[in-house]
Amino acid sequence: MLSAFTNSLKIPELRSRILFTLGLIFVCRLVANVPTPGIDAVALQQVVADLESRQGGGLLGLIDMFSGGALRNCAVGALGIMPYISSSIILQLLTAIIPALGRLAREGDTGRQKITQYGRYLTVLICIVQGYFMAVTLENPSALGISRQIVINPGVGFRLMTVLTMTTGTLFIMWLGEQITQRGIGNGISLIITEGIISRLPAAAYAVYNMFKLAEDGSRQFSPFHLVGLMVMLFLVVAGTIALTQGQRKIPIQYAKRVVGRKVYGGQSTYMPLRINYSGVMPIIFAQSILMFPAMILSRMPGAFAQRMASAISMETGLYMLLYGVMILFFSYFWVATQFNPVQIADDLKKYGGYVPGIRPGKPTAEFLDSTMTRITLAGALFLTVIAVTPSIMSKQFNVPWLVSSFFGGTSLLIIVGVMLDTMRQIESHLLMRHYDGFLRKGHLRGRK
Repeated sequence: MLSAFTNSLKIPELRSRILFTLGLIFVCRLVANVPTPGIDAVALQQVVADLESRQGGGLLGLIDMFSGGALRNCAVGALGIMPYISSSIILQLLTAIIPALGRLAREGDTGRQKITQYGRYLTVLICIVQGYFMAVTLENPSALGISRQIVINPGVGFRLMTVLTMTTGTLFIMWLGEQITQRGIGNGISLIITEGIISRLPAAAYAVYNMFKLAEDGSRQFSPFHLVGLMVMLFLVVAGTIALTQGQRKIPIQYAKRVVGRKVYGGQSTYMPLRINYSGVMPIIFAQSILMFPAMILSRMPGAFAQRMASAISMETGLYMLLYGVMILFFSYFWVATQFNPVQIADDLKKYGGYVPGIRPGKPTAEFLDSTMTRITLAGALFLTVIAVTPSIMSKQFNVPWLVSSFFGGTSLLIIVGVMLDTMRQIESHLLMRHYDGFLRKGHLRGRK
């Protein structure tokens, strides 16, 4: 693998793409640190740090993670890339519901370009709405249970400035992601999210150091045996996440021979890969986003019953874990139901002369694909649930700081592993085209001299 990294720098085109990507990622880090006018940055950092100590900080903690600490730094990119992700998810769901969008998605590059343009317009709208509510929330920190004032001069001017700067910051980050996709090594938006998560590693490493350092009285909260256990657990969780991300069921496909003029087409055997975790990280994001709001709403309502209900479904309770796991299972199947169309796949196979051995083309093939996808989705959803609840269990049961435990599963680890694997595939494709060994290939270097 080390030789593959070295070979990546020997190819001029690939080297320029890697350096271009790293340069734009550096620009993203600058955007995450340019402060927004009108806010007491020290007070906001204390608020976010206090919220993160409460099992990840809820919605603000999630936004701060995806923005790479831009919210904590009160930066112009405080909203991060979340509005663009939200608009992409909304359009993906609407594509399966609205026939006009479905036809656009099947029109090829032209249709996808139009859908992308709609996503940009929707991103601007979401930025305006989220920026306004962010400004109102910062003006009224008591809604978060914080008594300290964050905004220096609250009012209409502050709200307009916040909406304008945060919308501009998000659109600039979106543009950077598109440039990385086109002129860099690909996966621009995903790489921006990943670098934001990885930027928290130094703080997490310092938190680990504080976990094992000696106190003034000579005692330790965690022993060296705990450190060994954490390293073993990290290895197992990462290996399990890679297995979940890469796992797939291969459906054999046979194409019948067709004679067109003097040429014979088809007749070859291939397979259709069905991913075990077809929905990726989407069920976790959906479940987290939805479960945050009932506790927030109930905590603002008067009455002892509402307060008890808010405490019962807060992030550190067993009921929350149960609801969290059930919702991950539900959204795993929901995403498959909206994005995986076995009827269309069966029709396309029949059109091009393909069939599953032992299964009749048409409706029987669609039923076979649907039942197969249902079974493997259950295994993937259960594994995804285990990975998602691992950080919360570590934080609650073993008193591991949330900043550390968040790297042992959940959204952070799934995104990092998935994006890193995709990036390695992108670089490997460039290496193999020029006859170099890739990351996963064995043997001696076959590069051209």
